[in-house]
Amino acid sequence: MLLTGATPTTELEVTFNQLRSSKGMIRLCVTANPKSFPGCAKDAHAVTRSVPAAEHVIRVQGLVPGTYALSVIHDENGNGKLDTFAGIPREGFGFSNNPSLGFGPPRFTAAQFALSGDADRQQVKIRYLF
Repeated sequence: MLLTGATPTTELEVTFNQLRSSKGMIRLCVTANPKSFPGCAKDAHAVTRSVPAAEHVIRVQGLVPGTYALSVIHDENGNGKLDTFAGIPREGFGFSNNPSLGFGPPRFTAAQFALSGDADRQQVKIRYLF
């Protein structure tokens, strides 16, 4: 029996490739708001998850179909943030669609993907600059 007015939801499965270690945490941010990408800090509707880096999959359930982008950091020292030196990340990071990188993070449009009524998968390559 379907509830009238119920909003359909779907699931997103995110897998991570090329982690250099299993130390620390993997921190995921999923947002539909281009102004909040990649950090999600200013998006009250963003979904964030953290799992030990030894796990290579995060599943996010209950997302409403729409257009999203995700960012990931490999927080190796577990301090809850992406450590940088002179603005350059010292820990691993990645984005949905694995866009090419220039200076700074990609735009929302480069990382966006459509999430429909079916489950979706994103495979994120973790990159390290140091």
